[in-house]
Amino acid sequence: MYYHSTRDRSCRVTAAEAIAWGISAEGGLFVPETLPELTAEKLQAMMGMTYAQKAEAVLGEFLTDFTAEELADCVRNAYTSEKFDTENIAGISRVGERDYLLELWHGPTCAFKDMALQLLPRLLTVSAAKTEPGREIVVLVATSGDTGKAALEGFRDVPGTRMLVFYPENGVSNMQKRQMTTQEGGNVSVCAIRGNFDDAQTGVKKIFTDPAILAKLAANNQKFSSANSINWGRLAPQIVYYIAAYTALAEQGEIRLGEVVNIAVPTGNFGNILAAYYAKKMGLPIGKLICASNRNRVLTDFIETGVYDRNREFYTTSSPSMDILISSNLERLLYDLSGEDEALIREWFGALSREGRYAVTPKVLECLRANFAGGSCDDAQTAETIGRIFREYGYLCDTHTAVAVKVNADYRRESGDLRKTIIASTASPYKFTADVLAAITANALPADDFAQMELLAKLTGTVPPASLLALRDKKVRFTGSVARDEMVSAVLAMLD
Repeated sequence: MYYHSTRDRSCRVTAAEAIAWGISAEGGLFVPETLPELTAEKLQAMMGMTYAQKAEAVLGEFLTDFTAEELADCVRNAYTSEKFDTENIAGISRVGERDYLLELWHGPTCAFKDMALQLLPRLLTVSAAKTEPGREIVVLVATSGDTGKAALEGFRDVPGTRMLVFYPENGVSNMQKRQMTTQEGGNVSVCAIRGNFDDAQTGVKKIFTDPAILAKLAANNQKFSSANSINWGRLAPQIVYYIAAYTALAEQGEIRLGEVVNIAVPTGNFGNILAAYYAKKMGLPIGKLICASNRNRVLTDFIETGVYDRNREFYTTSSPSMDILISSNLERLLYDLSGEDEALIREWFGALSREGRYAVTPKVLECLRANFAGGSCDDAQTAETIGRIFREYGYLCDTHTAVAVKVNADYRRESGDLRKTIIASTASPYKFTADVLAAITANALPADDFAQMELLAKLTGTVPPASLLALRDKKVRFTGSVARDEMVSAVLAMLD
């Protein structure tokens, strides 16, 4: 299987090259030339497999320049009981009659990003050996909270790599910030920026194509790659967990094989829900993809109108990993919906860069709305949902998951669509303890993060993740902060 760029079809690369490079030279994103077919027979064959075996089966059709032994080694070392606190890797909890929460946060950093970022460093190491032998890979990341820690943990002390992370100084939770700033490892660096995630993401994309930095990398025998979902090696593993969840529900007798289900995803950068779209195109029986936004409802408005407009007020919310106004992975979706029209993609995303907005064609909007439904949820509704789910079902969810639960309920009520729904549960509630506590108790909260964790555990009978409790005694290593226009200098300093 080969991959090409969304902005230049003539740029044709192998899977290893797509993973090693991260992004195409002209700024496009790599997409597979074709999608493998997920037949009923293949789904049946996955019944009873472990999560790692399902991952091998799916990824083997995308990463065709990896040997079976290379892929098996990557997958089996990523998805182990030492790294994930549940044997199933991604647990499923039913809430109500028709909703299933797909728990993607049982990994070492308690967020869904672990599902891909425990695997990506291994994929990247193999890819680099095939495409850039002898070069050090510099992994540059912008994060809205969870990707940064998951990438730092995944790449910690991986030979031949260096990891640089930028995060918005006031745009992550206290626990997310503590996870990043205490990160161990000799090959990692972390820096805050005085701006929001979109500023960080835009800055990172510019750095990827900055001639002066690229010249310095070449002189140092280094090459950039990415751990954000712009990297195909990050996105492909996310396809796996929707297929794994569907077959797991069939194994449990919750659905019959072939039954159509909906999928609801809290999303900001659009990667997590795009993975579900690819699974649907491959043949997984998916009906509607429900795109759940917080108060930063740029995606909801886009699905409703076909106009993407980031020229709006930016809100800092209780679901900070979704506080995003520029959704990078939307480019891959629109490339597909436009019939792989690279000229349109260059036009639209050029307009987004210059003017902050673009409008898709009526045909693309029709295709978009045939597959997706959008909805949004503000902080008050998020808190109400957390409290209601806990009172009614004894289930404690985080702020991002609550957004998806609320938007899915709204969609079902407004549309009358009664299909069963897999809801992506993207983070442990203990990563956002203050907001989760406030949703279930009216009492005053302690100021200390770890005292809040103890109180949440006492009130709910749940157990805080050991990896978060361990942060109490870890020393803060990274305290740097730069302005948005100082990111290039920060990268150069980190590389010295």
